[in-house]
Amino acid sequence: MARPRIVIVGAGFAGYRTARTLAREARGRADITVLNPTDYFLYLPLLPQVAAGLLEPRRVTVSLSGTLREVRLVLGEADRIDLDGRTVHYTDPEGGTGTLAYDRLVLAAGSVNKLLPVPGVAEHAHGFRGLPEALYLRDHITRQVELAAGADSAEDCAARCTFVVVGAGYTGTEVAAHGQQFTEALVRSHPLRKGIRPRWLLLDVAERVLPELDEQLSRTADRVLRRRGVEVRMGTSVKEATGDGVLLTDGEFVDTRTLVWCVGVRPDPLAESLGLPLERGRLLVEPTLRVPGRPEVFACGDAAAVPDLEKPGQYTPMTAQHAWRQGTVAGRNVAASLSGGELRPYRHKDMGFVVDLGGAQAAANPLGVHLAGLPAGLVTRGYHLAALPGNRVRVAADWLLDAVLPRQSVQLGLVRSWSVPLDTASPELARVPGGHERRPASGPGAALAQDTHGPAGPGDDGSSPVVAPTPGAATDGQESGPGSGSGPRSGSGSGSGSGDEDGPIVTPTPDVAKEDPESGSGSGSGDEDGPLVAPTPDVAKDGQESGSGSGSGSGSGDEDGPIVTPTPDVAKEDPESGSGSGSGDEDGPLVAPTPDVAKDGPGSDPAEDGSSPLVAPTPDAAQNQPGGEPAKNQPGGEPAKNQPGGEPAKNQPGGVPAGSRPASGPAQRTHTRSEGDQ
Repeated sequence: MARPRIVIVGAGFAGYRTARTLAREARGRADITVLNPTDYFLYLPLLPQVAAGLLEPRRVTVSLSGTLREVRLVLGEADRIDLDGRTVHYTDPEGGTGTLAYDRLVLAAGSVNKLLPVPGVAEHAHGFRGLPEALYLRDHITRQVELAAGADSAEDCAARCTFVVVGAGYTGTEVAAHGQQFTEALVRSHPLRKGIRPRWLLLDVAERVLPELDEQLSRTADRVLRRRGVEVRMGTSVKEATGDGVLLTDGEFVDTRTLVWCVGVRPDPLAESLGLPLERGRLLVEPTLRVPGRPEVFACGDAAAVPDLEKPGQYTPMTAQHAWRQGTVAGRNVAASLSGGELRPYRHKDMGFVVDLGGAQAAANPLGVHLAGLPAGLVTRGYHLAALPGNRVRVAADWLLDAVLPRQSVQLGLVRSWSVPLDTASPELARVPGGHERRPASGPGAALAQDTHGPAGPGDDGSSPVVAPTPGAATDGQESGPGSGSGPRSGSGSGSGSGDEDGPIVTPTPDVAKEDPESGSGSGSGDEDGPLVAPTPDVAKDGQESGSGSGSGSGSGDEDGPIVTPTPDVAKEDPESGSGSGSGDEDGPLVAPTPDVAKDGPGSDPAEDGSSPLVAPTPDAAQNQPGGEPAKNQPGGEPAKNQPGGEPAKNQPGGVPAGSRPASGPAQRTHTRSEGDQ
């Protein structure tokens, strides 16, 4: 008799825990397959420490093949699930396609960045949901401080040293806390002009920091941030983002080159592609985590709306605490469904919260005991060490070294701005030219055409910019102001069936946006790509930037010109320059310039001052290409990891607003929900 086939989609907190539990419960009696874009489990709560240079990136990653014995790993992203045919169709990292058949399916696809329809945010902001985004932010902060140290004017120096974080939930609070400490360390080796210091702003429409937590924890975090000089502005958010700064809802314009979007997350669009009942984009499930009407399908984590048996009528929030413990219950119930055993409902009990504020500072209330300062810091770090499925010694060693040695202030240049767009269905992957990209479908937090353009009219074809609505234009009568905090995250806790050797992970994923009118559930910008602009035949012939070249910009370090990506036959001779054929994938050719373009190697952009645009190509050109997200005034000399192209600029005229361009990539989700489905 053939062994049952179990497919788990996703290896986040819920998927990883499900696989680990199933491997133990099945004892080799089932074929378990995990489909995941990466070969690691990412421990998200420590991601702010990666962005601040405290931890090396691999410290927060746990090898799937090394820790999940008797589990087969398939690298890829699920594009479509055929529920009737019991198959999962996926695309691998190199663009190839495949199919996985199953007898039991566990959907644990997780979540992606949540957007709101704020003009300029999709083009100029970056999220904080995956490892590539953390690596980019670390390089970006380092670069801005270095450029500020050599700036010709005090205004430019101050703007580069101003950092704006939107969202005062867990992620935003921890990013601001760690980021402020990081910049203080950087300016010790890169002194700024007299009287100028790094400036951090933390914005949120809520009334206080960490609005979902106990007020005493909120006051502790607020006090620590303000004491360090962070400008905590509650009741304020971003009205519009531009290449030179952000316009706040109180009317102030803040000159900055850095906007970090930590408003929250929304369910992965894969859930809505199934055509099953949803709750705010999450798949409705029974308390046993089984999908009604589909006894062979289970769902858990951020992708599932799990009834909260402790709070009748409500659903468990999208946190890592619940995802981890739901994974345990899902694993046991899947095993029970194969053997005819009883399925257990998911129950939980929160036992405290922890918030890491950097250094020896933290806020915690384990078992209801409020702690602050060093005791809270010790409890918080001790908890993270216990919760990590691996790398505990390495993480502890990095903490020890940081206590006695200065942090390294160098740019690695591994991730470019355009490769980590804010609105993406795959925040765990950096975009590569010509590579497969899974684009988010519409849903809560994703922009529809009417959200950013209104009725069909000029600009709908991408020919001219269309002004997005103000933040107050959210659907369903809710306020769409960005910057809402997240749901609660427990510092410790216990759930049904979660009592094995690892203990539950009780720190949630980056902030879940509140579901009250304060946070708004309005649609966000639904397209992260800035337009690629092809030059005329006379442009970029003699040493100017060619195709997706190395992107070495002008002496100021700002990239002002758009990237033009050639076909594989253009500019082959100099692979180091990055003006070659792209990734060589089978995903289809990149946009080819005219024959005279990009012949003589990379160089400076012909539109260095941003005063005049390059001539746009024909309407069919350069619309569906990856890598088109406008940059955030980054120096063009930053090397890319395995990327053939330089980083495009964001201040060029002729840009198309988010949401107006078609999706790219060979495999797209075909189901699109209307606003009425929310």
